[in-house]
Formats: sequence, C-alpha cells, structure tokens
Amino acid sequence: MKKLFAGLGVLLVAVAALAWSFRTDLLLAFIHRSSEIEVAAFRPVPWQTGPQMAQEVAPASGPDKRPNIIFILADDLGINDIQTFGGDVANSRVPTPGIGRLAKGGVTFTQAYAGNATCAPSRAMLMTGRYPTRHGFEFTPTPPGMSNAVSLMGNEMDTGLPPIDYNDEVRAGIPEYNDQGLPGSEVTIAEVLKASGYHTAHIGKWHLGLGSEYGPNAQGFDESLLMSNGLHLPEDDAHVVNAALEFDPIDRFLWARMRFAAQYNEGELFAPGGYLTDWWTDEAINVIRNNRNRPFFLYLAHWAVHTPLQATKDDFDAVGDIEPHRLRVYAAMVRALDRSVGRIMAELDTLGLTDNSLVVFSSDNGGAGYIGIPDVNAPYRGWKMTFFEGGIRAPLLLHWPAAIAAGQAVDSPVAHIDLMPTFAAAAGTTPPSDRIIDGVNLVPAATGTGPVIRPNDALFWQSGYYQAVRRGDWKLQVDGREGKKWLFNLAEDPTEQTNLAAEEHRMTAELTTLLERHQAGRTPPRYPFTVESPTPIDKTRAEKVEPGDEYIWWPN
Repeated sequence: MKKLFAGLGVLLVAVAALAWSFRTDLLLAFIHRSSEIEVAAFRPVPWQTGPQMAQEVAPASGPDKRPNIIFILADDLGINDIQTFGGDVANSRVPTPGIGRLAKGGVTFTQAYAGNATCAPSRAMLMTGRYPTRHGFEFTPTPPGMSNAVSLMGNEMDTGLPPIDYNDEVRAGIPEYNDQGLPGSEVTIAEVLKASGYHTAHIGKWHLGLGSEYGPNAQGFDESLLMSNGLHLPEDDAHVVNAALEFDPIDRFLWARMRFAAQYNEGELFAPGGYLTDWWTDEAINVIRNNRNRPFFLYLAHWAVHTPLQATKDDFDAVGDIEPHRLRVYAAMVRALDRSVGRIMAELDTLGLTDNSLVVFSSDNGGAGYIGIPDVNAPYRGWKMTFFEGGIRAPLLLHWPAAIAAGQAVDSPVAHIDLMPTFAAAAGTTPPSDRIIDGVNLVPAATGTGPVIRPNDALFWQSGYYQAVRRGDWKLQVDGREGKKWLFNLAEDPTEQTNLAAEEHRMTAELTTLLERHQAGRTPPRYPFTVESPTPIDKTRAEKVEPGDEYIWWPN
C-alpha cells in the first residue's frame, strides 16, 4: 500500500508539472502572438552631416576646440567582467583590451556607483544629475504583460523564496508603457550640450519613455537610432548562438516578447543591419565621421550584456570551450562589447580626434543574478535589483588625453549623478541654474586639480521602501517591507560580510536620519510599484534558496 501511495504521489507531481508546463507554454505562445509587429527591411541610417572641413566651422576664429564627448554605457555588465576590475568570470579567457585602453590612458574611478540597481532610474540620473526624489522617475517601466507573466511563472518555480507579490489593480491605473517616462520638464545633458552648440546623437537603448515629451528627440538629441525591441539578432539567424535560461521567468518572457527592430528619430520600424553590438558600433563610427569637424555628444547605450543571451558564432568560437553554455555565450557578448570600445577608439585615432575627445565608459547597474552566472560581480555580494555592492558597483573610466594624464586612479566614491555636471564642465558650460543638481563635477578629480566634494559626503539609492545611503566609509541599507537594516564599514569590509546594524547603534541612527531627510519633501513617484520580488543576495537564479539564505524585497 505504501508503494502504491508513493507511486501515486510521484504521478501527481508529474501530472502537475506537465499541467504547469502546458499552461506556461500557452502563456508564452500568447505573449509571442500578441507581440507581433511589422518591421520594414533594412535601410541605411540617414545621419546628418556636419562641416566637411574644419575651416567651414568658423573661418574667422578657427575651429571649435571644445572636446567631443562619447559616452558608452553597457547594460547589466558585472564589475568582474572586465580586466580592469578582475575580469575572471570565464577564468580570464576573455581579455578586454578596448575597455582597458580607457583605464590605462585615462582615469579609473575605483569606487564608482550606478544611480540605481535597475536600468531606467539609473539612466534618468545619468541624463539629469538628479535623484528620483526630485522628479519622481523611480521605477523601471516594463512592457505590457511582463510583470504579471513573470510573477505567474516565478511563483510556480521551486526557488525556496516567498512568492512574488503582483498587484493587478494598481497596474491597471498606470500609464501606457511609452508614457512612463522621464518628465519633459527635466533638463538632460543632451539639452545642455545642444544649447551650447554641440551636435547630439543617441544610439541604442533609451528606456525613459517615448513620444513628444519623453523620447530622445524630445529630450535634447538631434538624432536617435533607437533600440525598438530586444533581440540582438533574430533567434533563427544563421550567425547567432542563443542561450535560453529556462530557470528565469524574465528570460522566458523576453524570448516570447522581443523582436529585432530599430527606429531612426522614432520613425518606421526597420530591421537592424546586423548583430546589435557590432551594428551600433558601425553607426557610431558613422556619427563620428559625419561630425568630426564640430563638437558632438554621442551617447552609445549598448544592450549588451543584457538578456536574451545571444552572441555571434564568430565570438562564440573565439572564446573557446567555456562551460556551461550560457557562460560561453555571455563571455562572447563581453568580447563583442569590448571590441566596440576598441573600434571607436581606433576611429578617433584615424581621424586625429583622440586627444580632444572625452570618452567615458560605464554600466547602468551591476550584473544580474537571474542569468545564473555566479562570479559576474565578484568579489562583491548582491546583484542587479539589490543595493549590495554587486548590484550598484559600476566601472567608470574617463579618457581625455588633452586634460587627463594616463594611468590615474581616484578612490573617492562617485556615482552616475555626477556625469551630467562633469560633461557640462568639460564642454565649458554649466547645468541649469533653476533647479538643484545633486551630482558634482568630476573634472577636478579626474585632472588632479581638486577633490570630490559633495553635500553631506553622502550618496543615496532607492526603489520604494528599499533604500540605501553611503556616507564616507559607512553604508546603510533598509528593507522597509521586512524592517531589516544592514550596516557595513566598507573600508574594513568592502564585500559586506559583517552586518553591524545591531552593534553600531549611533551610526545606524545617523544614517537612518540621513535617509529620512533625503525623503523629506520629495516628489512622489510618477507611478506606483506593482510588483514586489524577493531577490537573493548570495545565490543566482539557477540555485535554490535554502533556509538562512539572505534576500531583500525589490519593489518595482
């Protein structure tokens, strides 16, 4: 009899698994069908052309000597993905000489932070130099159906975590995806530089809304080649190697939802001209060539190394027999990203623009735990969607030979909010004076002429009730849902192993007060969070969380 019941139990589990698998397949098939879009054939991008000879710029006074500014932003790049900060994710099998050139020839900020642990709020801070407490753009917009589908799929998986909370009623009152944007009343660095005479061009990801108020053209860019969907190449392309992540509901949604498409100045959708990382680099080079005789600002916002994990066969073969398969594809994507930086620098060399070009490289946040690769943020704890160091540590490299000596390092804590005033200062202009700019100008620190000085010596991060502050060497995180606090002395414990919140009462109280003051009189979020996700700190999505493993709640 016991054997009979045991057999029935196994059968019921198997039937339940098959039923769930069938239901998931139906859901993903529906998402795939409902996401069909019309995409025209590839066409050349009609980039604007500036003066063809330097004399055409200003024959009476000579050419404009202000630096070109090229900002290259990776997506979800782990701090350990590049050699400058370790580079041993794939046992040092993927050298990154292109990115490394920026570090060797310029300045490395060794304690640089993203503005947030997810992409959209971080990008808003990059563009404005302001915290979300100023403008309310606090959460990352998600495509239609994503939050619900990811919650449903995630809650059916045996993760060891509490269930994801999804609020359908709140979701119903939120604006359409493209209208969840950075307010048009905000002033971006593109607007500041354009007003100062720079030609401004954007290539790649935007994620700050679209249309007449929110899109790149509305926010100061003369031209924009927009990533209008999310595949790096068509899934069945003869030159692609894919790595689907069956253990990750976000990845499963993206494969069902995403297509291969681009737009120029938010016009008709058309097919990109190749693997996104390489094609966008081709087009970035076209922008540089077309504007070589006038100051320009190029914002190249790569989709790499964000999921879906897709690499070219050439890069996949080049990195060799790395295991598991997803790590090999990921390593190949890092190789392509590094090649992009190297090609852009080579083009500046060819055109004689290197010396007077400020080239900046960073990532929008730390590496994601949901890709199932343990070491992307090593040695730091945490992932994207946590404020542990792994979630917010970001590379920040500035290369400008005319002003920055080679091989410099700055150890002061800095963040993405500092780039807007830094770019403005490099261009010889200033941010708008009619609003508070939270970031500080990093040019003095980069050139060795002055320190990094900011109010209260403090940096802040937030996503709803989950908040963090760093002042000096001390960093406090607060999970408002669980009422839990983590306090670390980063000078003594840079990898956040020992929580001192219960021991260091005075410091915990001081930093809690700083967080409260930061929130006082804030602008409310432009739209509420709809999902609360438990996110493990020390395990990837491919691993089951066990009792005693720490996690935080991430509202979005």
